[in-house]
Amino acid sequence: MSKDVFVIAEQRDGELQKVGIELLGKANELAEGLGQEVVAVLLGDNVKDLAEILIHHGANKVIVVEDPMLKEYVTEPYAKAVYEISKKYEPEIILYGATSIGRDLAPRLAARIHTGLTADCTGLEIDPDTKNLLMTRPAFGGNLMATILCEEHRPQMATVRPGVMTPLATDHDAKGEIIVEEVEFKPEDMTVTIREIAKSEVKRKDITEANILVSGGRGIGGPEGFKVLQELADELEGEVSTSRATVDAGWIEKDRQVGQTGKTVRPDLYFAFGISGAIQHLAGMEESELIIAVNKNDTAPIFEVADLGIVGDLNAIVPKLVEEYKKEKALKAEID
Repeated sequence: MSKDVFVIAEQRDGELQKVGIELLGKANELAEGLGQEVVAVLLGDNVKDLAEILIHHGANKVIVVEDPMLKEYVTEPYAKAVYEISKKYEPEIILYGATSIGRDLAPRLAARIHTGLTADCTGLEIDPDTKNLLMTRPAFGGNLMATILCEEHRPQMATVRPGVMTPLATDHDAKGEIIVEEVEFKPEDMTVTIREIAKSEVKRKDITEANILVSGGRGIGGPEGFKVLQELADELEGEVSTSRATVDAGWIEKDRQVGQTGKTVRPDLYFAFGISGAIQHLAGMEESELIIAVNKNDTAPIFEVADLGIVGDLNAIVPKLVEEYKKEKALKAEID
């Protein structure tokens, strides 16, 4: 009989990825609705020490599989390990991060286990009547939300984008069980040869990790508009982000996009310049702590979620903000 909510806790270079911690928060909510437990699955080489961190973030149990073949992510060894764990423990639900690893691993498992998979979920709930997992995701380019069920097969599986779920507060007193499992790997399980791992240094932070976001929409006028926003972001030690319209127009890279078809963010401060506030965009940023919107249109939907709304020309307002922040910094430097 299937039981428990499993979370594939992704790690890279011995460092747990944030999305796994976020998923443990949601897994606790789902497990409570089922009267079951939360189990984290940790794969890698010499990663057992990370298990305690997962317990502190909500895992009742952590299943650890260690092997030199799992040091770097390779599809076949990781798929084999998760398949063996799934076959032995028969989980009710398995959650993956919708990262490059999760998006590669989850469909492999779905095919091997003969179950369904709902990708890029933005909402997960337990149906109180049937106890099935309700998996909600954007459909038709984000124009509507679809709720998908996997009624006939187990485990129910979903991938969730980073930043969508809220992690639990760290509980250093939490206790849990750490289970070390052995998976027998064969040389033929390594289907690729890793000759070199080339890592590029990215100076800018991922927008899901930023505390301050300066976001621009079609109203900034063109790609040059982001130069002004970047100046403000630099003054605030934040990051520039955007809506879908500017990405589709080729003004800025896709990894800066906020919304249902982009990334979900929860910064302490979110500036929305020239963004009308389509529902697809709002779904990706409405949980921000403080939202400041600037738009010429006083009926723009963005004002409905903004904590502070300014009706005006962003081309006049942004330079003044930059100027004021520079003055404040200079004054603070004199005092110090």
